[in-house]
Amino acid sequence: MENPYLPYPVRVDDIITETEDRNLKTFKFIFINPGDEEKFSYTPGQFAELSVPGKGEIPIGIASSPTEKGFVTFTINKVGLVTTHMHNMQKDDIMGIRGPLGNWYPWEEMEGKNVVIIGGGFAFTTLRSSIVYMLNPENRKRFKDITVVYGARSPGLLLYRDELAEWEKRDDINMHITVDGTDDPDWKYNVGFVPTITEEKITSADNAIAIVCGPPIMIKFTQPVLEKLGFPPERIILSLEMRMKCGIGICGRCNIGDQYVCKDGPVFSLAKLKQMPSEY
Repeated sequence: MENPYLPYPVRVDDIITETEDRNLKTFKFIFINPGDEEKFSYTPGQFAELSVPGKGEIPIGIASSPTEKGFVTFTINKVGLVTTHMHNMQKDDIMGIRGPLGNWYPWEEMEGKNVVIIGGGFAFTTLRSSIVYMLNPENRKRFKDITVVYGARSPGLLLYRDELAEWEKRDDINMHITVDGTDDPDWKYNVGFVPTITEEKITSADNAIAIVCGPPIMIKFTQPVLEKLGFPPERIILSLEMRMKCGIGICGRCNIGDQYVCKDGPVFSLAKLKQMPSEY
C-alpha cells in the first residue's frame, strides 16, 4: 500500500502568469520518477496536495485533464507562505505532489446529457480540466450540448484567456464569458455577475446536469437560479474545494456534519448538501 503522506517528486517544466495582477500562475509539472505519472491517475474534479519542503503543503484542484499526457498542471493563487514561495520558483525547481485526492464530477451520470458548467474566478481550475476532458475527440460524443458560464471581477482576472478564445471559435461548445464590470471599450462579452448571466443564458434544464465551482458567494446565489430554471437538486453538482485541508480525512478541519470534504467530496450534489448542516 502506498504511503498517503509521501508525495511524488516533480520538476517545474513551465510557469505561466495568468492574470494582470500576477497573483495567479499556472505551473506545469513533470514527474521525475518513471511510473509516478501512471500512479497519479486522476479524474476531473479531483485535487492534490502540493508540498514544498520546509514550507508546507496546500490543497489545489487539478487544472489539467487526464487526456493531456506527460504532465500535470495547477493554477496557484498567491495567498500564503507556500503559494508565495511557489510564485518565486523557477523552471526546473523540484517539489512534491501528493494525491490524487477526493472524489470527482459524476461523469457516468453526465453521459448522454446536456452539461452546464458554471465557474467563477480562481475556482475555474477543475472546470478547465472538465472542459478539456469533454472536448477530447474520444469523449465529446459521450455528451450532448456543453454550455459554459465563466466570470471574473474584470477582464484582466480571467484565467486561460487563449483557451477561452479557442473554445469560443468551436461549434460544439457554447461559451458565455462575463465580468462584474469593466471600463474597457473593447470588451465584447457579457457584463454582470455569474448568477445573473446564468439566468439569462441557460434557458432549459431538460436532460441537463449543472456543475458549479466558484467562491462561496457565487455558489450561494447561483444555486437558487438553477433551481428556478428547473434543475432538480440531484442534478446540481457543487464543488466545495475551498474547505479542503489535509486531503485524507485525518485533521478533521474540513468536516460538515459527518462528511469530510477532502474524502467524501469535494464534489457533492445539492441533494446531498441539503441533508447536511448548512455550513457551506
